Amino acid sequence: MQMHIFLNRQVLQRLVMSITVTGVTLICSSAEEVSNNALSEKQDVRAKTLRNLNGYFPFKPVESIKQWSERKEAIRRRILVSQGLWPMPTRVDINAVIHGRIERDDYTVDRVFFESAPDHYVTGSLYRPKGKRGPFPAVLSPHGHWSQGRFYDAGEQLIEREIQSGAELDEVGGRFPIQARAVQLARMGCVVFVYDMTGNADSVQIEHRPARWNHLDRQSEWGFMSVQADLRLQNMMGLQTWNSLRAVDFVTTLEDVDSNRIGVTGASGGGTQTMILAAIDERISASMPCVMVSTAMQGGCTCENAPLLRIDQGNIDIAAAFAPKPLGLVAADDWTVELQEKGFPDLVHLYHMLGKRNHLSGAFHTEFKHNYNLINRREMYAFFNRHFGLGIKEPIVERYYEPLLREEASVWTEQYPAPNGSRVGDAHEINLLRVATEDSESQIAKIVDQVSQDGKPFDKVIGGGWSTILGRTSEQVGEVRWDGEADWEAASLVKRGQLIRMIDHEQVDFLMWQPTHQSVGVAVLITNGGLKDFETSGPSSTLRDRLLKKNYSVVGCDLLQQSDDTEKKQPMWYQPNGDQGWKRFSGYTYGYNHSLFVKRVHDVLTVIGYLKQKGQDPTHLIGLGQVAGPITVAARSQMGDLNVNMVVDLDDFAFANLKTHDHPMFVPGAVKYLDVDGLLALCAPSNVAVLNHSGNLFPTAQKVYDSRDNAENFFQSSKMDDLIKHSIGE
Repeated sequence: MQMHIFLNRQVLQRLVMSITVTGVTLICSSAEEVSNNALSEKQDVRAKTLRNLNGYFPFKPVESIKQWSERKEAIRRRILVSQGLWPMPTRVDINAVIHGRIERDDYTVDRVFFESAPDHYVTGSLYRPKGKRGPFPAVLSPHGHWSQGRFYDAGEQLIEREIQSGAELDEVGGRFPIQARAVQLARMGCVVFVYDMTGNADSVQIEHRPARWNHLDRQSEWGFMSVQADLRLQNMMGLQTWNSLRAVDFVTTLEDVDSNRIGVTGASGGGTQTMILAAIDERISASMPCVMVSTAMQGGCTCENAPLLRIDQGNIDIAAAFAPKPLGLVAADDWTVELQEKGFPDLVHLYHMLGKRNHLSGAFHTEFKHNYNLINRREMYAFFNRHFGLGIKEPIVERYYEPLLREEASVWTEQYPAPNGSRVGDAHEINLLRVATEDSESQIAKIVDQVSQDGKPFDKVIGGGWSTILGRTSEQVGEVRWDGEADWEAASLVKRGQLIRMIDHEQVDFLMWQPTHQSVGVAVLITNGGLKDFETSGPSSTLRDRLLKKNYSVVGCDLLQQSDDTEKKQPMWYQPNGDQGWKRFSGYTYGYNHSLFVKRVHDVLTVIGYLKQKGQDPTHLIGLGQVAGPITVAARSQMGDLNVNMVVDLDDFAFANLKTHDHPMFVPGAVKYLDVDGLLALCAPSNVAVLNHSGNLFPTAQKVYDSRDNAENFFQSSKMDDLIKHSIGE
């Protein structure tokens, strides 16, 4: 319920105290007057419970091929940004080692390890057809959360129940289903690479679900899940995705592989890897993620979650990003149980619109629990048989095979010993992220250095990164409605109310002061404390009065939760039932929700959008302080070529100095994309005036402005008075 507060004439007279100076009326508000007439607590949708992985994630519909093309690109970029893959890391030589071949009747199995990053190994088993001539299609097989991965053994008791239920027909295939699908695909004429998830089987360098990580949450030499890692979008999911990309690199180097026929399939967590890889790697030509894609639970592990990943999209959208290539989905009696009614029809509509309905298939054997059983493996064999043109007569029947023992398949042997010492554990994790940081910084530095020759890479990488993080431009605000004590059009020196963004009912408390003479422009004044900063004399109210004296209309607002003095931290959502380190990963919050900083940027854009909607285009955007300054810069960076002059005092704020995930200014990815300096650079070529406390702190912004022959539009001074005079022409 929304409450409307009306000011009677006496209250308005007390609120508007006129002091005439050379014919100009200054508006002064006492603390008591503003507080007594504050609007009620907002019923803002963003104040509700945080979204989490157990929510509802319907497909975001599209109605045209052009609209889908734009949507698909946004999905792909969000995946890449969230995984720390925007820009793509440097691909070092993988230095693959293939050894210890095992000969079977009609297939072979090799042990494989290679470097996805310097001194970090991907391990797995390579199955090849025997007695056939290639080149063969290749199928990547990420295994998911099955105990010990490619060495998984379901055990005698479970397989008995599976056979009784009809899920399996024989003990060998059912007990070793990950090996079973690799063997059968090899017998069908495919090269199959089954590779280990981080911390499973032979992947021994980093723990998959660490019980603790806080000891590596520090300003230097940090590890995964730390503040500094998240500020750079370094996460376990990104590492796993990178390993998958390098696995494609590996199989495409094999002489017997047809690089035009590369497939991927996995179940559960392996289904997550499958849909992510297919969405971002153009080399994948057929994808079958099993028992994972749905509108319900999105994946519960740190290897399936990353900051920014599922904001404005879910797993149906991610799987759809593979369209119109061949996509097969599988459901079971788990979180995918409603896939046939929720999600899959949207994909049918999409593939039909793209003219490739026959490229989409679904198997809905919901009588079985979470699985990749024989029934679903048969669906997968038929899928690849059809789309890879293997010519195998159907139905395809698994035959007996001799499962590999662990000692036969382990890549680590006496000749090739497993990593140890500084190549495992904390030391390896720290070094891995140090290398990743150096590589990212080096790539971005080159982009900045080249900006004078070509600004497109800068706009694509830094602009694209921040665009994904901030998630909204001024053009995307949409309709905003006024809800105030009087009609917006009513003549008044003070207008007070709420702005309501109609798309999602986000609300912003709003106050506008009007000069007594005709307004020459509109100045939006963002402050650390919101409207309460205008309640007493101080820098904010002094600046407001100064602007009014110059005949500017002045707008103030309360950004989200800004009026709540008790709100000193961002709310967080963690995995329930335990305090293990991996369950307290910030990605469970920021993977589904914008940070408070970003939501406040949206509020500024709502204010700007409303003013434009009412034909009162803002001429000045002013931000004062460590909270308001960076928010103002971020908002300005998303306003395109809107003609707004910005004045900002950042008070030496830097995202890199933050030390907690729940800090109200914490923003995942902010440091990767050059902190506030990067945001300032994205404001070019508009007029920007920055209060500079500590010398030249914004070399990137200055370089970008210089490169576009707009150096005079980027003004720095150590005195706020100089900035105001520069901006409003005093």
